[in-house]
Parts: sequence; C-alpha cells; structure tokens
Amino acid sequence: MITLKKLSYGPGLCLLILCSCREAKRPAPKASWDTYRKAYAFLSSRPDSAFYYFNEVVSASKDSQQVAMAYTNMGMIQSEAGDDFGAQESLLLSLKFLNEKDSKDHSSLVNDYNELGMTSFNLKNYDAAISFYDRALAATTDEQLKLVILNNKANAYREQKAYGPALNLYKTITGQTKKEGTAYARALTNMAATRWLSDPRYDAAPELLKALAIRVKEKDQWGQNSSFAHLADYYARSHPDSALNYARRLYATAQLLQSPDNRLDALEKLVRLATPKESRAFFVKYRELGDSIQAARNAAKNQFALIRYNVQKERADKLKLQKDNTEKNYQIDRQRLIITGCLALILSGTSFIRFWFRKRKQQTEMKAQQAIRESELKTSKKVHDVVANGLYRIMKEVETRQDLDKATLLDNIDHLYERSRDISYEGQTAQAIPFHERLATMLNSFATDQIRVLSAGNTESLWEHTNSTQQDELWHILQELMVNMRKHSQAANVALRFNAGNKKIAVHYTDDGTGIRGTLKKKNGLRNTGNRIKDIGGELIFDTSQEKGLKIHISFPVI
Repeated sequence: MITLKKLSYGPGLCLLILCSCREAKRPAPKASWDTYRKAYAFLSSRPDSAFYYFNEVVSASKDSQQVAMAYTNMGMIQSEAGDDFGAQESLLLSLKFLNEKDSKDHSSLVNDYNELGMTSFNLKNYDAAISFYDRALAATTDEQLKLVILNNKANAYREQKAYGPALNLYKTITGQTKKEGTAYARALTNMAATRWLSDPRYDAAPELLKALAIRVKEKDQWGQNSSFAHLADYYARSHPDSALNYARRLYATAQLLQSPDNRLDALEKLVRLATPKESRAFFVKYRELGDSIQAARNAAKNQFALIRYNVQKERADKLKLQKDNTEKNYQIDRQRLIITGCLALILSGTSFIRFWFRKRKQQTEMKAQQAIRESELKTSKKVHDVVANGLYRIMKEVETRQDLDKATLLDNIDHLYERSRDISYEGQTAQAIPFHERLATMLNSFATDQIRVLSAGNTESLWEHTNSTQQDELWHILQELMVNMRKHSQAANVALRFNAGNKKIAVHYTDDGTGIRGTLKKKNGLRNTGNRIKDIGGELIFDTSQEKGLKIHISFPVI
C-alpha cells in the first residue's frame, strides 16, 4: 500500500492511503520556529534534508510541543521510506513530549497514535494497530477524524480475518458519511471487499463499481487506484479478462502517480493474469522493481541513521568548542574573582557569622516548638482514642446492655483507668488476649437490640504477619469508625469483612446509615484516623458515592 502524505507544521492527523488514511490539520508554526520552517520547506522535494533539520529541532529546541511535532514528522518521513521500525521509534519519542491532560496536545496525540497504528499495520502487528487506533479515537472529538481512524481500525480487523467487527465499523462509517464523497467511496470499497472476503459468493461488483464511479467523478486518482486493485482481485476467477483490464489500469495509474509500491502490486497481478508471454516480461519488471524498492528502503534506513549521527556529532563538536572557550574565559575571570572574593570575604565575614548565629538560634527555637507541638498532638490523639472513645464505648454498654454486671463494668473502667495513666508513654503495652479476640470484643460492644454488627474473616491466622503497632493502630481506627457510626449514622446494620492478599490486609466496612452528604469534613477523630493509617503505611478510602449508607476501604502492608 502507498501513502500520499501531507505533513503539517502543527499537530494533526495527516495520512491518505489506499486502505488506511491520514488527514491533515495545519496550524501555523510559531514565529520563532525558524529551523522547523526550514525542515517543512524541504518536505515535498527533499525529505532527507527535511529529516536533517527536524533532527536539529529535536536536538536543540526546548519547546516540548515543537520537539514532539518534529519527531512526528521524522516518523512519517521514515514510514514513507519504508522504515517502519525507525518510524515507530520516532513516534514513541514524540509521545514523551506530549501531555494527555493538556488539550493543546490532543491533536498531536491523535496524529502519533494513528501513525503508530499504521506502522504496526505495515509490520503486520494488527493487535497493536487496533490498540493505537483506540487511543487515537479516545483523544479526538472531531467526528470526521474519527471516521478516518475507524476505517483504519476496520482494515486491521479485516487483515486479522475478523470480518464481523470490520463490517460493523464500515457500516458505521457509511452511515455517517456523505453518499457522494471520496470518504464514502473509500468505506464502500472496503466494505464490499470485506464482504466478498468473508463470503466468496457475495456479489461485490455493484458496490465496487459505484465507488469507482464516485472516485472518477471526484478525480480521486489514489482512490481509483484502490478500486482498480480491488476489482482486479474480485474478477480474477470469474472474469479474468476484466481482472486483467483493471490490473493494466492499476499499473497505468500507478505510473502516473509515480507510486513504486502500487506499480509493484499491479505487476504482481499482471504476472498472474496476463498471457504466458506477457507474464514473463511482467515478472522481469516485477523482480527488478522489487529489488529497487528494497535497495532504496535499505539506503533510506542507513541515511536516517547517518543523519542522526552527524547531527549528534556536530552538536558534540559545538559543545566542545564552547567548553574550550569557557575554560579560557574562566581562567581570566578566576584571577579577578580571587582578588574580589578576598576583599568581599573580609568585609562580609563578620556579618555572615552574626547572621549564622542568629539563624541557628531561630532554627533551634523552631525545632523545640515543633517538638512540643508534636508531643501535644500525640497526647491529644491518645486522649481522644483511649479516653474519649473508651469512655463513650463504656457509656453505650451501660446504656444498651441490660445484662451488664457491676464486676464487668468495674473491670472495663479499671482497664480504661490504667491505660489513661500510661497515656504519655511511647511504648505499647503487651496484650495477653489474642488480637482477633480483642478486636471482636470491641466490635461486638457496639451491637445493640437496634444495631447488628457482623464481621467475617477476623481469624487468628489473619494477623500472624502483623506487629503490635499495626494491630494497635487498626484497633483505634476501627473503634473511631464504630463510635462515629453510633453517634451520627443511625445505622441498623454494620458489616466488616477482613481478608489478606498481595501482601496486604484489607478491611471493608459497610453500614446502612445516613452516609456522608456533601464534602467530607475531617474533625479531630477522622484526622487522627488518617494519621494512624499513614503511620503503618496504609490507606483509608471513603466511598461517598452511595445514596444511602457508607462504605470504607482500609488496607495496609503486612510484614
């Protein structure tokens, strides 16, 4: 397949091909893009020179958009010369300078993704081509451009023999395209050929001839070339004379368009369809032209590599010269600076020392104040989690449990008293009761006749790879969530699910209460909760999308 490429100054999608398509948008270059303008001027007449100056742009420019566009044009030049691997390398480099979140880069992204799709298509990597076309579709809002990309994607499906998805896309294109334009003729040709490939009994001639008539009317010679190729293939078995006629017309048009690849395609068909005498002559031409195209493409690949090497070498030589000049100037300036520096050092030394001592004093005072604030914050957090939440839980037990005896109540109060006495200590008090039992007891203490608390997965083995710090922090986090549930949510059912996987422990909290309306406001309790989960390297996510109820996901790594 041969492409007729229209490369632009600005980002855009530019491809016109017999089966795959480029279309161009041409924003004017910025006034400061002199080297880029020079490269663009050589595109039609001297692509090797254009490649050279585009390569200078990517070597010297600090404008990310200009660099991205230069790499894109380099990739298109390489693709046109048959260097698809080199083209992919340049296009992927272009993507590194583009930002998917920046709307001004979207047209360049569409261009790169479509070009990558077509180079992957040429390399017969159809899955990759489809993936790149999908990315191009996601990056554009231009409906006409989407139809072009959809046509390319359908062609990739067709080459995979996935005729169903291909036909669906062609139908979408023909349904949204003007019935007499070249775009409609292209989609109609592709759709008819695909139907015939999927079912050799299908009569594709009326649609193929209709598409050819449109292309003749529109004077679309590249499109006519495509029609001649499809008609030659279609008539090859049923009407070989007609097939030979269309192959001759394909060859004549390819010569007129100076398209070596289309000439090669036409010669291949003529070798199969012509008389034995003519076929031998056509085969000689076919072999000579094929060798010539391959040699030209190999030369182009080497030429592009040589251009890149020369530009890098020139840049290295310039940098070396600049370095030598800089070193000479440095020696002169160094002597001046030594004299000036000594004088300045004597004059400013005393002032600097005084400033340094003053600054050091301020830093020491700030560190002391910060240590005091951190100590106050830790104490406040412990008072909230140990005393306030513990007292609240005991109050609710007294309020809701009719079977609570005095001895149990006194034990709970005594335990709270002992913990509050040690509130200023940094270390954790060892617990005799296994963590899963302590956790279950705490969670169940919030259950009442009106509130059901269910938990699953809280087993002894789940906590084998956690340390006391992680267990203590999680205990306080869940206690804070349960306290908030009792105070604010009006929930009737609470469920907690514990599970481990991927070296993490996850806790999923769900209730059917009023949930969180509007923006989540983090008061002391929630701030402490957030600090605790960070201390153990975990995360806590509130799902506020629920119309009713609340979902919270907690996870942290295990040892």
